[in-house]
Amino acid sequence: MTANLPAAQGPAAPTGPIAGVLLAAGLSTRMGRPKQLALLAGRPLCRYAAVALAGAGHDPLLAVIPPGEVGAQIRQALDGLGFAFVVNPEPARGLASSFRVAVAALPAGLAGANFALADMPLVTAELHRALLQTFRESGAPVVLATYGDGPGPGPDAVRAPPHLLRADLLDGVRAVPDADHGPRELIQAWRHQAQVRQFPAALLLDVDTPEALTQAERALAGAPG
Repeated sequence: MTANLPAAQGPAAPTGPIAGVLLAAGLSTRMGRPKQLALLAGRPLCRYAAVALAGAGHDPLLAVIPPGEVGAQIRQALDGLGFAFVVNPEPARGLASSFRVAVAALPAGLAGANFALADMPLVTAELHRALLQTFRESGAPVVLATYGDGPGPGPDAVRAPPHLLRADLLDGVRAVPDADHGPRELIQAWRHQAQVRQFPAALLLDVDTPEALTQAERALAGAPG
């Protein structure tokens, strides 16, 4: 007689809310002016990434902004999208400081948080929803986006935000040292348990310069180049 053994269980599917975090406190040194507010097809650059997060079903929504007038203008640019705001008092300390400020402001009871950059206007709500779905189905500690045009996440794909981190990893973000990148070492430490989704390379555009802003204008208009 064969014993009835319990079926093998995978990780429990996360059931709590997933925050959408917009990192919008950068100093724009390469742009020469606050890039978050640069007009792209008539709208502030930061609003594109914010609309994508808001349209993907995140709850709550949080934007990290710089102090002063630039931060006040970003608040206005995101009006009506449902974001709460937290100020990074020292954005010169690098992107990692914005991650830390965001984590300190997030409420308890989250399943995870999805971190996006305000200067990636071609990232879509559909991309965010794909990450959320992968997280819900896998329970992975990290869900990463890569960008490339091959059949799957290959050696030529570029890893870039958004990064979705499970809630139990967020305390580790608080310990990330100052740097111009996010919690790279933390993500690296969990790489073997990470889930990766690949998206078209064209979505990777990071608007850091006037030339990249022009490229974004062309992309939104559907023009070549």
